[in-house]
Amino acid sequence: MLIKDMAARLQITPRAIRYYEEKGLIKPNKADESGYRHFTEEDVWRLQTIITLREVGMQIEEIHDLMNKVGDEQGSLLHHLELQRSFLYSRWVEMSKLIQTTEKMIERVKNDGVMDAAALYELAEGNKRLRQTRDNWEDRWNFNEMADQYDEMVTRDQEGFNPHESYDEVLNAVVEGVNPQPGELGLEAGIGTGNLASRFVSKGVEMSGFDQSLQMLKRCRQKHPTIATKLGTFFAFPFMENGFDFVVSSYALHHLTDDQKCLALAECRRVLKPGGRIVIADLMFMDESHRETHLQALRAAKDEESIHCIEDEWYADRSRLLTELMAMGFETEAKELTRYVHLIVARLK
Repeated sequence: MLIKDMAARLQITPRAIRYYEEKGLIKPNKADESGYRHFTEEDVWRLQTIITLREVGMQIEEIHDLMNKVGDEQGSLLHHLELQRSFLYSRWVEMSKLIQTTEKMIERVKNDGVMDAAALYELAEGNKRLRQTRDNWEDRWNFNEMADQYDEMVTRDQEGFNPHESYDEVLNAVVEGVNPQPGELGLEAGIGTGNLASRFVSKGVEMSGFDQSLQMLKRCRQKHPTIATKLGTFFAFPFMENGFDFVVSSYALHHLTDDQKCLALAECRRVLKPGGRIVIADLMFMDESHRETHLQALRAAKDEESIHCIEDEWYADRSRLLTELMAMGFETEAKELTRYVHLIVARLK
C-alpha cells in the first residue's frame, strides 16, 4: 500500500508517517525511481505499535531502543500486540504508584493542614527511584539466544560450578511447597521454557506465565500449548490484581538487583488473591555474612570460576527477602535445598 493508504488506515497524517520514517522507526520499501513508499502488513503493525507507545507517553528514543531489542522477532501481529500490552502494563503499574503517592500527599495535607517541601521532595524522589530501579534492568545474559539450549543446560551433569544441581528435585520442591489443589489458578513469574509450570498443569492447576524473552515464550508455547503465556517483566506483571491462588518462580530472581527483587515481590503480592501464597526457589545466601564467608572460602581455594559466576549475578540475601515478605503480610518459611538454591514459602495471613 502507498503512504496515503497507510495514513487512512491508521487515521494519522502522511506527515506523521514521514516523521517516524525519518527517525528510523519504520523503513518502507521504495519501488523504483519514482520513490513511492510501499508499505507491508508488517509495517502497519509496527507503526500501530509505535503510535500506541507514543500515546502512553514513551519518547521516540525509548521506542527506537525498545524496537531494536525486539529485533527480528517482531515480524508478526502477535509479537507487536504483545509488545504493546507489556508496555501498557508497565505504564499502568507506574501510574498506580503515582496515584498512591498523590493519595499520601492528600492525606498529609488533610491531617496536618500543610505539607512541607521536604516531605514533598521525599515522596517525589521515592517515585523517581522506583522508576529508575525498574528501567535500569537489562538482559546481560541474552535469554533469546539461550532459549533453544536452556533445557539441556539446566539438566545436564557438569563438573565444577553447577548452580542447577538437582534441578528436577528443586522444581519438585516448589510444587510441594505450593501444595496445589485442582482448579486453582497459578502464575509463574519468569516462566522460561515451562518446566516448572507444566508440573502444576499435571496436577489439575490452570497455569499462566510471563517472560521478558520472546524466544523463551516461543519455546514454552511449543512444549506446553495449554499454558497461557504473555510477554512481560518482573516490574509489571501483565495481569490484573487478585487473580491467582499462588505465584511461583525458579532460577529467575538472581538476575535482578536487591532493590529490583523487592519490586518483583510487590508485584507478586498485587496479583494474589486473599490468602494466596508465593513459592520461590532461587540462588541465594542466608544473609550477607553467609555470602562473604562463602566467597572467602572460594578465594582461599582459588576457585575463580565459582567466584566469577556468583559475582556476575545477584544471588539473593534470603534474610532481606523474608523481611520484605513479612512486611507485606506474609507468614514465611525457608530452607536450603542445594549448595546455592534456597526455597522460600510465603502465605498471606
